[in-house]
Amino acid sequence: MTDTTRPLLKVRDLKVIFGKGHHAVSAVAGVSFDIFEGETLGLVGESGCGKSTTGKALMRIVEPSSGSIELDGTDLTELKRGGRQLRNIRTRMQMIFQDPISSLNPRRRVKDIVAEPLDCWKTISGHERDVLVSDLLSKVGIDPAVYGNRYARQFSGGQCQRISIARSLAMRPKLLICDEMVSALDVSVQAQILNLLEDLKAEYGLTLLFIAHDLAVVKNVSDRVAVMYLGKICEIGPADALYEAPAHPYTKFLLGAALEADPDSPIHSQVLEGEPPSPMNPPSGCRFRTRCPKATELCASDEPLAQEVAPGHQVACHFPLSITRK
Repeated sequence: MTDTTRPLLKVRDLKVIFGKGHHAVSAVAGVSFDIFEGETLGLVGESGCGKSTTGKALMRIVEPSSGSIELDGTDLTELKRGGRQLRNIRTRMQMIFQDPISSLNPRRRVKDIVAEPLDCWKTISGHERDVLVSDLLSKVGIDPAVYGNRYARQFSGGQCQRISIARSLAMRPKLLICDEMVSALDVSVQAQILNLLEDLKAEYGLTLLFIAHDLAVVKNVSDRVAVMYLGKICEIGPADALYEAPAHPYTKFLLGAALEADPDSPIHSQVLEGEPPSPMNPPSGCRFRTRCPKATELCASDEPLAQEVAPGHQVACHFPLSITRK
């Protein structure tokens, strides 16, 4: 059950800049959001908008340039990189990567891959360790007696993702960051992995940040959804409410571009044209203004601040769309 009174993760004004001077790329440009204990927050947007970089910055795989990342009240950005404190707290948050095959060591057996976190931290050993590894593999649908001694290269993409999930649960984390974890899988396998993730979330009491570009998948698994454009969050709100009545023009275009598996469904006449601006030279004011049909001089001069348009529904737009819900 989601505890909406207690954010497990608090992110404030997170920025990630690659390079310096004229070659600087603002990949994440001041992102702020909360993830409450027990919920799933979906993060969506076009390719290159900064979704995966945000996830990696939360883990400090990529170093944030500024801002704060609080997990259970501890600011990760104040901890020394590679230090004992940061290593300790990172056991409580794990990441599942986009490419399930390359994220596994091809030279290690599956049972050793899942046991690696336990071996690194020496939390348990011997028979107890072997029992836990077998239990984790069984929970994700991999028979440890048959497949435990095989290598990752002998498995399909879906099976490798199951192994990645088992490994991520070894230290009993509170937060899982899922970075495009089903984008490389067949549709039928996607459904299996998503159902497995929901079951494990309930069993282990997990909190999820689910990063994806598949809008249908995000809606089905998320309690709330954040929409990202060119390094900034332009809208965030409850999944059903945001999909039913988007308040930001970009969100409306994004939802309209999603194809439906129905030949009789109407074709959307409004299509978002043009390419996103370069993050090396983003537009002044609102970053979406160069592609927005509602843009005015105000959008060019002033950056829009997040405003609440409905309970729990915020949008960063000078001229938000009117919200009419059924």
